[in-house]
Amino acid sequence: MKVGTKRVTLIGAVLVASLLAGCNSIRGRVERGDLDYENYTAQHIFERGEYDLSRRNYDLAAQSFGEIERLYPYSELTKRAVIMQAYSHHLDKDYEASRSAAQRYIDFYPTDEDAAYAQYLLALSYYDQIDEVGRDQGLTFLALQELRKVIEIYPDSEYARSAILKFDLAFDHLASKEMEVGRYYLKRDHFSAAINRFRVVVEDFQTTSHTPEALHRLVEAYLSLGLVNEAQTAAAILGHNFRATDWYEDSYALLTRRGLRPEPAGDNWLRQVYRQMIKGEWL
Repeated sequence: MKVGTKRVTLIGAVLVASLLAGCNSIRGRVERGDLDYENYTAQHIFERGEYDLSRRNYDLAAQSFGEIERLYPYSELTKRAVIMQAYSHHLDKDYEASRSAAQRYIDFYPTDEDAAYAQYLLALSYYDQIDEVGRDQGLTFLALQELRKVIEIYPDSEYARSAILKFDLAFDHLASKEMEVGRYYLKRDHFSAAINRFRVVVEDFQTTSHTPEALHRLVEAYLSLGLVNEAQTAAAILGHNFRATDWYEDSYALLTRRGLRPEPAGDNWLRQVYRQMIKGEWL
């Protein structure tokens, strides 16, 4: 190897070592929360944030991106720093802070190409907290509201398809909550209360996966109350739309044991649903 080449290699090694040492030094100060951001450029702070993101130090990354917004509000990097701050907070599961940053981005840069992503992050800040059926459904309603904005305001964005899928899952989640409560009442022979819950699923969540069971549970509840017409009509709707399911077979068995058959009967809310279904206005 030539002497010049050795010298260049040595200098390069020294520079790399110095940079790593400096990065470790800064990293230590950031972790103690005493980094003097005023002494760094927006670019350096942004790179600091990216470094912490790569190390999964999401809270520190959010701190750095937030400092760019504070110290350099008119920098070209500020806009990008706000969206990265929202992203970092989300990864850190600090959903409230993520929402706040995402909303600021939408408010300040509504026509920017990343506005769709900001709205998507805002929706995810609610959606990602929907983890159990038994939890309060307020978050689910908020997630649906924000996901709808992604779908309607940014239909051509790369996030619209994912938003639609999540919207459907969140919608299904609400129906599952109604079913859970309805089953609770049904097992305790509170038939009227159970019917009210299953009716919500049939009328408001008919496109979800819970509709066949809801119709079957209505057959059970109405038969228990001696309301034969309602039970027959619920089974008729179930047979027309979900004949191949076990729920229809169970409903059919319940009726035939009593000498009944699935058919629209009487004048009740289910008969109206049946008429709408025949006209193609339902399901």
